[in-house]
Amino acid sequence: MAHDVWVRGPIGLDAASRVTRPGCRTVLAVVPTVTAGTRLFELISLLERDLRVQVMFTVPHSTDRWAGVEEYVRAQHGLLLPWEQAVAHRFDLVLAACHRQIDQVRGPLMLIGHGIGQVRPRRFSRKAGSATVETTGLDRELLTFRGRVLPAVLGLSTESEVGVLRERCPEALPAAVVAGDLCLDGMRAASGLRERYRRALGVGSRRLVVLSSTWFTDSAFGRVPKLPEAIVNALPDDRYAVAAVLHPNVWAVHGRRQVAAWLDGCRGLRVLPPEQGWQATMLAADWVIGDHGSTTGYAAALGRPVTLASLPDGQARAGSVADLVRARSEPLDLDQPLERQEEAAIAAAPRLAAEVLPVVSTRIDCSAGILRSAMYRLLELSEPNTPAYPPLPAMPRPLPRWDA
Repeated sequence: MAHDVWVRGPIGLDAASRVTRPGCRTVLAVVPTVTAGTRLFELISLLERDLRVQVMFTVPHSTDRWAGVEEYVRAQHGLLLPWEQAVAHRFDLVLAACHRQIDQVRGPLMLIGHGIGQVRPRRFSRKAGSATVETTGLDRELLTFRGRVLPAVLGLSTESEVGVLRERCPEALPAAVVAGDLCLDGMRAASGLRERYRRALGVGSRRLVVLSSTWFTDSAFGRVPKLPEAIVNALPDDRYAVAAVLHPNVWAVHGRRQVAAWLDGCRGLRVLPPEQGWQATMLAADWVIGDHGSTTGYAAALGRPVTLASLPDGQARAGSVADLVRARSEPLDLDQPLERQEEAAIAAAPRLAAEVLPVVSTRIDCSAGILRSAMYRLLELSEPNTPAYPPLPAMPRPLPRWDA
């Protein structure tokens, strides 16, 4: 999108001369990454049907950005404003699931996490090289700008995150709302759709093994790039089907064509696109082979058997979901029979789920109502008198090239 071309949309001094629905409250969703975007589309589903509300999107511009984000927003048919236009206007509500450039937008800001919780699974930031000071997603440098607390509402998943916030940025405590996890609640609400998801994946009566990888060099795909091929070749295809879920940043950094080429030799592998389908695929799974990423953590919270193909560089944060998954899951050994490792994961799954679930959320199945109430409070609108429900995961649609 050209930086100097503004959209003739529902904002601006002359907006009244072109809108069809006048007087709507304006909501801006700030989408720096596909990962943040998937969270924000879940969040806006709680209010976008309201005839009093107009939702818009923008992708921040900076010296660097992730590839494919604007294309992703357009594919969801969101009204996309150029960044320069977005920062020149004040909105009635700004929604973000990432800290990037939130100091530049104007309007009451709701900030939520884009993975499991607001406290990162790593003790140290990837970007800090040989850092020796631990970081979280709740540090003062992320939540304030020139002494001003940025979020008007800071969505947290658990009470333990309130404790972290009290230590790291106490001035942001008035903004904190323990809201649970909307993504988890949506997956839980869709548990009855498991067989429909399996049919969409073409699994039949076979057991579905899902390979889950976050991004970066210490991820499952980074450490064991031939894992998909090894698993597909080791398991009989009359009894097992295999799917792969890669973090959107893998696709953004390396490019869709390159990632597709790397996976081309894995006959029968169902590869999920980065923009949707991973939640449904986790619900359809019988066994997840993953790493320290959020996707594997959600699978564990849902009671799916988990085996670890990779651990993060350095130590996972004590008590984090990644730490619990590491402690309760066996490491993958490709030199040993996979069926035995699957059996071990199945045996460990109930205890793993019991320990992981309260670390993911302490407002189980309540997130939609809490978040919607907070948004309407910031919008200064009366809340609809209908119940708030989390959005259900979209049907999984593997990339056609690999769909069996």
